Amino acid sequence: MLAIVSPGQGSQSPGFLAPWLELPGVADRLAALSDAAGLDLQAHGTTSDAETIKDTAVAQPLIVAAGLLALPELDAIGSSGALAGHSVGEVTAAAAAGVLDDAQAMRFVSVRGRAMAEAAAATPTGMAAVLGGDPDDVAATLERHGLTPANMNGAGQVVAAGTLDQLQALQGDPPAKARVIPLQVAGAFHTEHMAPAVQTLRAEADAIQPGSPTVTLISNADGAVVADGAEVLRRLVSQVSNPVRWDLCMEQLQQLGVTGLIELPPAGTLVGLAKRGLRGVETLALKTPDDLETARRMVAEHGSTTEDH
Repeated sequence: MLAIVSPGQGSQSPGFLAPWLELPGVADRLAALSDAAGLDLQAHGTTSDAETIKDTAVAQPLIVAAGLLALPELDAIGSSGALAGHSVGEVTAAAAAGVLDDAQAMRFVSVRGRAMAEAAAATPTGMAAVLGGDPDDVAATLERHGLTPANMNGAGQVVAAGTLDQLQALQGDPPAKARVIPLQVAGAFHTEHMAPAVQTLRAEADAIQPGSPTVTLISNADGAVVADGAEVLRRLVSQVSNPVRWDLCMEQLQQLGVTGLIELPPAGTLVGLAKRGLRGVETLALKTPDDLETARRMVAEHGSTTEDH
């Protein structure tokens, strides 16, 4: 079984879209996605610097657009057994599954990015990855510093979120045998600090008539498979202020019998987690069009036919 996954914020890097724009038709499709998002995503994906694309209001539409551009080149949705996305990548996965069309996805993620940026601006907050350490000790240390485990990523990685002062205290007093790495994000996402963004996003979601998922779609909330489009949309809204349980998403992929996993651009983060959390599963970080040949081979080897569904 083939899984296609989409990364979250922090996976972007300057110029990462440039190689994709050399493929026929991609620039035109990116122009349409840019119109829907109200942003010049071609510039942000090719010439904008790291600080510009770190901005939540830019990063989130850019990441979703990258996944939506790569999907048709892969031509794998009909063959995939499961779809999942990490944080904002869940919007990409929902569009890939047919819950949202591309324009709806881009409008939704544009509102999401702006609303989360505004919520983040209210208080200086951030996130840091905690790698290794005893899980109970990590949980106790985060609680002691008043931090939220915003992303439970599995494979020995938890992302802590809170105020910059709380994160600085964690750097000075980390869990035993753990490393603390600050992340290039501009707020404490998936915590109560994002509550104002939930209200804004709910209003946007109310205007959308979602479709039903055409592929098995796994939720960040609890790793469950969600088959109702309205429920997918409700979860996309509440996800903004609730933890991402990628550990449970990987458990679900394992239970479903996934044998191959392809991460859409800007790829790398989720493959890194899968190599530790999904041992024995073939993985591919689809970073540039140079990776498409390998990706298509994986689709042929791990993908299912229509009759298999």
